[in-house]
Amino acid sequence: MSEAAHTSVSFLRPMAGTRGGIASWLFSTDHKRIGIMYLCGIMGFFLVGLLLGFLVRLELIAPGPTIMDAQTYNTVFTLHGVIMIFLVVIPSIPAAFGNIILPIQIGAEDVSFPKLNNFSFWLYVIGALMALSSLFTGKGGPDTGWTFYVPFSQTTSTNVSAAVLAVFVLGFSSILTGLNFITTIHRLRAPGMTWDRLPLFVWSLYATGWIQVLATPVLGITVLLIFAERVLGVGLFDPSRGGDPLLYQHLFWIYSHPAVYIMILPAMGVISDILPVFARKNIFGYKMIALSSLAIAFAGSLVWAHHMFTSGMSDTAVLVFSFLTFVVAIPSAIKVFNWVSTLYKGSIRIEPPLWYALAFIFLFSIGGLTGLVLGSAGTDIHVHDTYFVVAHFHYVIFGGLGFGLFGAMHYWFPKIFGRMYDKRTATLACFITFVGFNVLYFPMFVIGMQGMPRRYYDYLPQYTTGHFISTMGSWVLAAGILLMFWNLWRGSRNGPAAGDNPWGGATLEWSVSSPPPHHNFVSEPVVTKGPYDFTGVKADG
Repeated sequence: MSEAAHTSVSFLRPMAGTRGGIASWLFSTDHKRIGIMYLCGIMGFFLVGLLLGFLVRLELIAPGPTIMDAQTYNTVFTLHGVIMIFLVVIPSIPAAFGNIILPIQIGAEDVSFPKLNNFSFWLYVIGALMALSSLFTGKGGPDTGWTFYVPFSQTTSTNVSAAVLAVFVLGFSSILTGLNFITTIHRLRAPGMTWDRLPLFVWSLYATGWIQVLATPVLGITVLLIFAERVLGVGLFDPSRGGDPLLYQHLFWIYSHPAVYIMILPAMGVISDILPVFARKNIFGYKMIALSSLAIAFAGSLVWAHHMFTSGMSDTAVLVFSFLTFVVAIPSAIKVFNWVSTLYKGSIRIEPPLWYALAFIFLFSIGGLTGLVLGSAGTDIHVHDTYFVVAHFHYVIFGGLGFGLFGAMHYWFPKIFGRMYDKRTATLACFITFVGFNVLYFPMFVIGMQGMPRRYYDYLPQYTTGHFISTMGSWVLAAGILLMFWNLWRGSRNGPAAGDNPWGGATLEWSVSSPPPHHNFVSEPVVTKGPYDFTGVKADG
């Protein structure tokens, strides 16, 4: 590391000759600052969504009304879904850690379109404010569920219009971010950074970017059509006006199933970066993991109708979509087997990021295997729209994306802030979160198999035990997450200096100072080896 790199001004501080203050952040074109702002917004909305989910579980602790009425319940679980999906899960890793880490990993000074990057963030803020405004305008918050299914979303008197316009704006933020990343990866790689030397985190963001650009416009058009139907009275989905409600389901899931891979692919990239560092060996099957990211992006766009097996489609269509669902499981399985093979006979160094990565593999595997139950039409008919689907979805998205995000936060924390959190507290928080997660969601598989429908405000007495256990798990999960956030916050303020490369990573972000300088590199790096070649690399933390 050159002396110049060490004396460069951290991106967390204003550059020489410039004014500081909040405006220097809000209007910054520095990709790292934009990523930090995304991260702060996403974590804030995550805590709001966590609170709403906690209230839902508290209501369901016993049969009958407990803390809210049915209408309030519908609004709360709708907002939980909208906030978690559109404000947290979809932008989480790409918008936050993709912005902070991707340009440095490929040896670039910034993304291709810095001003467009800042505009993407402002679209996120505007969309978030519009979503929140739906609570306080009109005749109350939306009560349709996050899917906005017609015909109810057209006929309800609640403020669905503001919510779908918010989703429309948020979709543009996602599209612009994906476009920026694709262009950056193609055009701004450092000399020697060939496609077979890209970190797997970059590969995952590349595949995600194509989904964002190609699939998100479908969602934007679809929610805009709901707005048009509510305001203008056009008969696109309303059967009484000659419309077709199944058309809405097709349009919605043509985006929303690929959106699952917008959520999970970046987390897979994080795990692919973490495991080699703490196993101290090259990733097993680099090319297959990279290609499997592209395969997931492609095949995941062909399976949307497995959400609609009970809607009355033909046997041939059921067969085709069921087959494709099993096909898309193959590249995911390739990743899991390669991750486990990377750990095999590795020189394992136990650290908090590795714990989160291992939790990810375990929980995502359960989510993936139960997805095959839903992809098989015979079993899907029995568990469709039950709590089995709720459990599966949360094992994939929260158990996958959530723990991948937490792993990224602990892995890149010392690089971003130059300080280290308390590792024992981080490990304890990981175990508490892991236990709470399983106690919360695993009973849902059981009551779902028993026939408990999802989204219901009340339930029959035979489901009481499962709901009670789940609610107890939600308390443990919330305690673990709050402990994790508190530990990271304390570390960012008062943690010990971490050093430039505390984990001994070999990717380019570990070759710059911690925190990185404004322009990332004092001189343009020249890449001469792969991202997981640890020859001559030593941890300094």
